[in-house]
Amino acid sequence: MEESKSSSNFIKNIVEEDMKSGKYKKIITRFPPEPNGYLHIGHAKSIVLNFGLADEFGGRTNLRFDDTNPSKEDTEYVESIKEDVKWLGYDWDELHFASSYFDEMYKRALLLIKKGKAFVCDLTPDEIREYRGTLTKPGKESPYRNRTVEENLELFERMKNGEFKDGEKVLRAKIDVTSPNINMRDPIIYRIAHAPHHNTGDKWCIYPMYDFAHPLEDAIEGVTHSICTLEFEDHRPLYDWVVRECEMENVPKQIEFARLNITNMVMSKRKLKKLVDENFVDGWDDPRMPTIAGLRRRGFTPESVCKFCKAIGVAKASSVVDSQMLDYFLRDDLETKAPRTMAVLRPLKVVITNYPEGQCDTFEIENNPDDPTAGTRKVPFSKEIYIEQEDFMENPPKKYYRLFPGNEVRLKGAYFIKCEEVIKDEEGNIKELHCSYDPASKGGNSPDGRKVRGTLHWVNASTAIPAEIRLYEPLILDEKEEEGSDSFLDNVNPNSLEILNGFLEPDMKNAKSGQKFQFFRHGYFNVDPRFFQEGKLVFNRIVSLKSSFKIKK
Repeated sequence: MEESKSSSNFIKNIVEEDMKSGKYKKIITRFPPEPNGYLHIGHAKSIVLNFGLADEFGGRTNLRFDDTNPSKEDTEYVESIKEDVKWLGYDWDELHFASSYFDEMYKRALLLIKKGKAFVCDLTPDEIREYRGTLTKPGKESPYRNRTVEENLELFERMKNGEFKDGEKVLRAKIDVTSPNINMRDPIIYRIAHAPHHNTGDKWCIYPMYDFAHPLEDAIEGVTHSICTLEFEDHRPLYDWVVRECEMENVPKQIEFARLNITNMVMSKRKLKKLVDENFVDGWDDPRMPTIAGLRRRGFTPESVCKFCKAIGVAKASSVVDSQMLDYFLRDDLETKAPRTMAVLRPLKVVITNYPEGQCDTFEIENNPDDPTAGTRKVPFSKEIYIEQEDFMENPPKKYYRLFPGNEVRLKGAYFIKCEEVIKDEEGNIKELHCSYDPASKGGNSPDGRKVRGTLHWVNASTAIPAEIRLYEPLILDEKEEEGSDSFLDNVNPNSLEILNGFLEPDMKNAKSGQKFQFFRHGYFNVDPRFFQEGKLVFNRIVSLKSSFKIKK
């Protein structure tokens, strides 16, 4: 993706200084997702940051799958991540898998053992937590910490050969059990997991922990700036320790920034997976999800997502971004891209009693009033049309300018009509309206200068295309819980999806998968690609037309 120079931020300043000082000849960044779920918009911020920095400084970016946990990873996630990165407009210079480095990581673990910097520990997970201490209480040494190098080498080899059960033994770094940084208190660097791996099959039954694998991956690939979110700041001393003690030739610099938090959005893969697994949504690409796949299916454009990610900036301090800011950039992008059309979502039939039987007019209506080059389309009109139910009131309040008994309105691009009679069914529900029209008002123009304040959209009943319309509200009403809490499920909005059966202009029968439109007065809509493949015409509302939200200058 072509990038204009980004505004300054503390990470960019660090990179600029490193390049000026000659510390690095070429910047190399990486985007390193774990393939254990679909990417969400928080990952989009990281993608834009890493690829954007490399592009701006003439460097390169690797896509690397941090696949060191076989029990949670799947090739489905690998392929979805590739698709998401490309959809955002970026392409990686090199594609890597952490699992491709397992042999090298194993050798580096052997090096630590030989240096007396790692040992095999038999403590259970609960015992390890107990021995590690707390933030206010120092840890204590494992009784297995002083095993000889020879014993540790033998046991680690037997771990690799599958002689022990899951959790029976681990390999731990030997650092400092009294360190004020709890991450440095002899952390686990290898564990046993008898599980097939999506990339290496059954070759391994021991797998490196993230805090050991990640710095090695960066160093192996020659990454210069390892950019990650703020929760890894306390892990940086361990990151540097691994690179140093494993005697890696390349020494990356880890830099942390605040993760993205957005109102009414879950920003955790674990929580998103729970929403999928417990059927709160119909998959990772449900249009209510903040996943990139969900945003794409709903109708978001990659340009709007990237502009949003750049506009929110990069900072050290955590903050919460209003979700309306994302909608702002979406509207701004769709304003010039989406052709206009008329759609009636909750139809009410109108019979124009004085319109000639069998006659059908055709009106030329502009595709985009703000863009004359967008051209016009032909819209048919005959004796029966549909309008919105909300555009009629039998007993209206003051300053209601739409249709009511005796009132006259303009049909967009067509005629003036006046409500003459309300037809009801046996239960007293409004069945249809009988209206008269003024033939002299063709094209929606006043023939004698009289003022008509209300303008309604409509579709011709005999040629209208039926379609399913899906309206969305935030999936989560509020999200303030801690990362490990599942109480967020109590805040799932039961009214996040409303499904309507409406009517569209006849030209909409040619709408393509993923095509975007502005429905007059209703908002921006997208042809749902999943249902389109099934032969069904479903439109997702991407965003409403207006908002009071403003970008602060």
